[in-house]
Order: sequence, then structure tokens, then C-alpha cells
Amino acid sequence: MKKYQSLIFILGAVLLLIGAASYITRWNLSPYIYSAGALCIALVQILIPYEGNDITLKRLYRQQIFGAVFLVISGVLMFTLPHGNEWMMTLTIAAVLELYTAFRIPQVEGKK
Repeated sequence: MKKYQSLIFILGAVLLLIGAASYITRWNLSPYIYSAGALCIALVQILIPYEGNDITLKRLYRQQIFGAVFLVISGVLMFTLPHGNEWMMTLTIAAVLELYTAFRIPQVEGKK
């Protein structure tokens, strides 16, 4: 099962990148591609809960889920505000949360 989760996550990341990069050209399919990628990433991160007792790791995994939610919100904003760049703000928040947790989770797990 973990193999499929990794594949779905990688596919989601590629779709997310293609959708965000192609949005600059105002391609009509960009929001759909981005949203599909965001949903893949959110699905994987929500389906892998932390089941331990470490408070720090619980907080980090919760922040990771918030990052995934902000990715999905960015996709919604692409549809609802097609001529604005407001979606970039939620994308930036998501990127900061995801980047922070991507470095901190392995660091905290490595100390155990």
C-alpha cells in the first residue's frame, strides 16, 4: 500500500507543478491539472496519520495536513478568481508549511 501512496504523491506533485506553471499562460486546463495534483497530495497526507505519542510529531503532521488543505484552497481560488493572483498567497502558505514539515519530521524522528 505504501508503494501506491508514494506513486500517487509523486503524480500529484508533478500535476501540481504543471498546473501552477502553465497557469501563467492562461491555459484553460491549468486549474483542473493543479487541483487534481493538490487532491492527490492531500489524499496521501491525510491517509497517513501519525499514531505515536510524541507531541512534536503530532503537531508537525497536523501542520502538514494544513499545508495540504491550503493547496486545495489554492485550486479552488484558481476557479473562483480566474483573473486574480490571490491563489498564490495560499500556495505560498502551503509551500512554507510543507517545506518546514518536510525537514522537521525526519529530524525529530531521527532523534528517537
